[in-house]
Amino acid sequence: MASVEPVRLDGSMLEGGGQLLRVAVAISAILSKPIAIDNIRMNRPQPGLRNQHAEGLRVAAEICAARLTGCEIGSSSIEFYPTVRPQLSRRYIADPGTAGSIALLLQVSLPCLVFPSSESTTGTPTELILRGGTNATHAPQIDYVQHVFLPFIHKHLGLEPSLDIVKRGYYPKGGGEVHISLPPVRGVLPAVTLTERGPVKAIRGRSYAAGLPKIVAESMRTAAAQVLVESGVDPGLIHIDAVREKPFDAFGSGSGIVLWAETEDGCVLAGSALGRKGINAADVGHDAATELAANLAHGGCVDEYMQDQMIVFLALARGKSTVKTGPLSLHTRAAIWVVEQLTEARFHVEVSGDHTLIECEGIGYEPSELPVP
Repeated sequence: MASVEPVRLDGSMLEGGGQLLRVAVAISAILSKPIAIDNIRMNRPQPGLRNQHAEGLRVAAEICAARLTGCEIGSSSIEFYPTVRPQLSRRYIADPGTAGSIALLLQVSLPCLVFPSSESTTGTPTELILRGGTNATHAPQIDYVQHVFLPFIHKHLGLEPSLDIVKRGYYPKGGGEVHISLPPVRGVLPAVTLTERGPVKAIRGRSYAAGLPKIVAESMRTAAAQVLVESGVDPGLIHIDAVREKPFDAFGSGSGIVLWAETEDGCVLAGSALGRKGINAADVGHDAATELAANLAHGGCVDEYMQDQMIVFLALARGKSTVKTGPLSLHTRAAIWVVEQLTEARFHVEVSGDHTLIECEGIGYEPSELPVP
C-alpha cells in the first residue's frame, strides 16, 4: 500500500469546507484509493480540522483500517490510506465530545457501510453509534436525516437503514446520541431518475423546544403554517407537531423546526431553522417555512441538502441518473468535483432559470474480491 501514490486534492476548491473532506474520505474508503488533502477548510473563519471533522476521519479510518496522518485539531493537511475494504457487520462509535453535527458524522460514515466484501460481512447490519449535536447549525438537523435523507436512499437506491434518536443534544453542550443500522446492499446501486415532482399531497413538520416552554414550539408552528398558507398551500395539507422535549429525551436546551413536503410522485423537500438566543420564535418558524416555500417554488425534485448528499450515490450507481433540482449549490459543485477526481463517474449539469438538471454516468461499483492494492 505504501507504494501507491495518493490522489492529492486541494481542500480550498469551491466551497472549501468540511463537505469536500467528507466526500473525499468516503470515496477513498469505499474504493480503497489513498488520498491526500491540503488546505482543509481554508475558506472557513477557523481553517483546518475541528473536532467533528477529526472524529469523522477517525471512524472512517476504523472502518477501512486506514493509515491516517494529520488528524489533529487545526491540521490543514491529511493523508488517508485504506488498507482493507470496509469492514461491515460490526459496530462503530463516533463521539467528537462537542455539539458537532451528528448528521455530518453520518455523511462521511454511512456511504462507507453500503457495499460488503465477502470477507468482512456476515450479512447482518452494521451499527453506528453517533454522539454530538442532533440539531446543529450549518448542518441538516437529525429530523431531516430521518424524514428526507434516509427515505430517499431507501426509495431510490434500495438501502434499508433504520435510525433511533436515543437522546437529543443541542449547542453548545452536545450530548445527543443516535443509533443507525444499515444492512449491506446486494449488487450494484440503481441509477436514479427523478424529473417529475407532482403536486404536494402533505406538509408535515416537527416544531420542538427543549428546556424551554412549549409555547416556543407552538409559536414556531403557527408562524410556519401562516407562511405556507400565504404561499398557496392548502391549510388542510399542513400537519406540524409542536413538542416540548421530555428532560430525559434531551441534553441541554434548544429549539427549532423542520418541515417537509411530500408530493404525489414520491418527492420529499424540506425547510428548517434553529432557534437562537434573542430571536423571536415566530421568526424561526417564518424562516423554515420560507425555505420550504422556496424549495417548492423552484420546481425541482430535491432540496439543496439532498442535492449535494446524493452525488456520492449517483457516482457509484450503475447507468445514467437524471435528477431535476433547484439552483445548483456550491456544495453540489464541490461534491461533483471531488468524485470526478477520484472516480470515472462523469456529470453533466444543465441550468435553466431556477432549476437544474443533474445527469451522472455512474461507475456501477461492485466490491472486488481482489486484495487492496
